[in-house]
Amino acid sequence: MIVTAAKVKTWYRVHKWTSLICTLFLLMACVTGFPLIFHDELGPLLNHEVRPAEMPAGSPSASIDRMVEQAKRRMPEMMPYSVFLDDDEPRVLVYFTPTPKPKKFQRVVFDAHTGQPLEQGPLGKDLLSRLLLLHSALFLELPGELLMGLMALLFVISLVSGALVYGPFMRRLSFGTYRTQPARLRWFDLHNLLGMTALAWMLVVGTTGVMNALSTPLFGLWRAQVMPKLLASYAGKPPVGHLGSVDDAFTETARLLPNRQVTSLLFPNAIIASPRHYVIWTKGTSPVTSRLFTPVLIDVENGKATVADGLPWYLRTLEVCRPLHFGDYGGLPLKVIWALFDLIAIVVLGSGVYLWLSRKSGVERWLENVSQSELREEVSL
Repeated sequence: MIVTAAKVKTWYRVHKWTSLICTLFLLMACVTGFPLIFHDELGPLLNHEVRPAEMPAGSPSASIDRMVEQAKRRMPEMMPYSVFLDDDEPRVLVYFTPTPKPKKFQRVVFDAHTGQPLEQGPLGKDLLSRLLLLHSALFLELPGELLMGLMALLFVISLVSGALVYGPFMRRLSFGTYRTQPARLRWFDLHNLLGMTALAWMLVVGTTGVMNALSTPLFGLWRAQVMPKLLASYAGKPPVGHLGSVDDAFTETARLLPNRQVTSLLFPNAIIASPRHYVIWTKGTSPVTSRLFTPVLIDVENGKATVADGLPWYLRTLEVCRPLHFGDYGGLPLKVIWALFDLIAIVVLGSGVYLWLSRKSGVERWLENVSQSELREEVSL
């Protein structure tokens, strides 16, 4: 590949300005993302959750219908929104919301075996939930999600352009060169060394961050494409007066998909799902398929499953991106690795800010002095 001074200068400008625009946002994301990596470990310590009763292995689950009825009596002014089955503890979480298009949730947590309520309260008030809202959306909901997605995209562009600049600039030096004097050169070498060391990880986290930020529009696209076709036969029918059994809906789902595990149920909702169906989400039982979800729609009047299809490719991609972003699919050892790389990313971003504030940097002086003939050679990038 022929590398000219003009090309390197262009790559450097792209790297500099994309980095400057996104750095503060990325620093915030890295700092808030560090505790979120250990969400499962920190959650019980910070939230002081009431633990379910100790039961023998294989103990049967209590009726979810009864749990929903108990929760309704506790929150008569609100409407049921969803049921979530906890993966880590034998708990069932029933969520309520004041409007069909929810922004605030209340939940009642039940012991999955005894059916007894454990705790009740609003969702999103604990420290980790607030950190997640700050990390993903700056407390601004969809506009904040899209803004953070744009910052993640700029981060990816800055990484690629930085790698392209690194090759020509360091071609006369060995990889890993670290010069201690002067201070600006020391930070410049550290920025380059750590950046190239963690490049693959930062590309993964940045790319998955872009996908995660698009989750709301992508699920909205799926609903717009799928729901009208599924609900065409229900056009003109009166609203549902009585909801069928949640337990029976789970049983029918297990019969249709015996190799999958039920994770949650969404109550009929004309705005974000179907006004006449339970939407039940299932996942596989293997390490790979446990991250891939399949929805099942159950008619609330007759209990009949109307669809059991998979998701389109863009939602499958999103499902794979979510665990990759936080590294929570390989247990504690992988989380530790993710945390170490997160700290490296903080140093890379912080050193980039220092180099800009203490400009002109060594790169800019080199770009000004390098001759066109020096760069007109074959360079492997």
